[in-house]
Amino acid sequence: MSRILSETKSICPVCLRVVDARRAVGDDGNIYLEKTCPEHGDFSALIWEGGEKEYLRWGESAPGGGKKRDARDDGCPRNCGLCAEHETGGCCVLLELTNRCNLRCPVCFAGAGDREPRDMPMEEIARQYDMLMARGGPFNIQLSGGEPTVRDDLPDIIRLGREKGFSFFQLNTNGIRLGEEPEYAAALRDAGLDCVFLQFDGFDESVFTALRGRQLLDVKVRAADNCARAGLGVVLVPVIARGINDGCIGDLLLFAMERMPGIRGVHFQPLSRFGRCGLGADAGDITIPFMLREIERQTGGKMKAEDFTGGGAENPYCSFHAAYMRGRSGLRALRHGGGGCGCVKPAQAREFVSRQWSGNCGAPVSADGSVEDTCSLDEFLRKARDNTFSVSGMLFQDAWNLDLDRLRRCYICEADSERGMVPFCAYNLTDTKGRALYRK
Repeated sequence: MSRILSETKSICPVCLRVVDARRAVGDDGNIYLEKTCPEHGDFSALIWEGGEKEYLRWGESAPGGGKKRDARDDGCPRNCGLCAEHETGGCCVLLELTNRCNLRCPVCFAGAGDREPRDMPMEEIARQYDMLMARGGPFNIQLSGGEPTVRDDLPDIIRLGREKGFSFFQLNTNGIRLGEEPEYAAALRDAGLDCVFLQFDGFDESVFTALRGRQLLDVKVRAADNCARAGLGVVLVPVIARGINDGCIGDLLLFAMERMPGIRGVHFQPLSRFGRCGLGADAGDITIPFMLREIERQTGGKMKAEDFTGGGAENPYCSFHAAYMRGRSGLRALRHGGGGCGCVKPAQAREFVSRQWSGNCGAPVSADGSVEDTCSLDEFLRKARDNTFSVSGMLFQDAWNLDLDRLRRCYICEADSERGMVPFCAYNLTDTKGRALYRK
């Protein structure tokens, strides 16, 4: 028999209608989101492992956390763009340049390759840049897809965005072209790219086969090295699925730290069941406590669960963050007990991402990939930054665990030519049969 902690709104996974929902303590002490659809019955999703006190403390200790309001049935999440009920502005905006891809991943939030191939025309890209600037830009732009690098005009798209006034560009990529064409990273950097969000799920080829449909480890490593050599910041982005690569967390962190400062951090994305997800239900339901426990265990305590906090600009239950400084005595958590960016407003989050995840900021790069010395102050600041490493994660919501209180503080948006800026988790919602709420 569960005990209700608080009430909210969610959606039915079968028909996507808005329904009443409850955050409740289960018989096992964990926290569940429970809801009932009058047509399709009862649903329950695990949202927290660790107990009531820990759950409540996480929300209150995060910067900007503890702010609560009643979720009302105003049509959200169906009318967002952003709607009047949204509680925060945008930070990062995904611009989906194509639905084509050079992979056919069993797991893909965009369902790349499921529809007729289409590249967004340059004229439409220009209009979307203008729309985003008019709605509060410049936001941090995530060039996404599909796979953006299948477009040969990607450097031109970046240059156009720079001309429009956007100051930070991140490429969301599987890394195949970056690994196969050593000079491609430099061409993107010269066009104005700052950071590469590199899909990188583990070190056993069985992991890549399960999540990406083929063996990819060698090309992923080459992509990371080519980007670092070109002066692009690299963030490894593993999708974590139970029973597939949840044992790779420590190895991913170690690999990334060994390649500092080229690799700026690791951003975990636990599996969400939207778009194309060919894995069983037992691969999902990964919680923040699970991730923090595994980070501490698999790093031998070098990174501790207590180093992390929830987001402040977004809902604290959407993410976890910590930052570390590497020194002679080892790894030290920054702002111990309240790590990460400490951001409360989206503008602060934009600035943190730009500062932490960018490459060498234009400093001269030698043949071995190291940055050449400039003046002493510049060198001091560079060394401090180069020895800072970020660890974070984003728990995207799907139709099973969607909580409108969380959604209304989402600051990661999808650019949409009809609606404007749609929260990522709303835009990518799909029901039990794969039918989408927004995505065409």
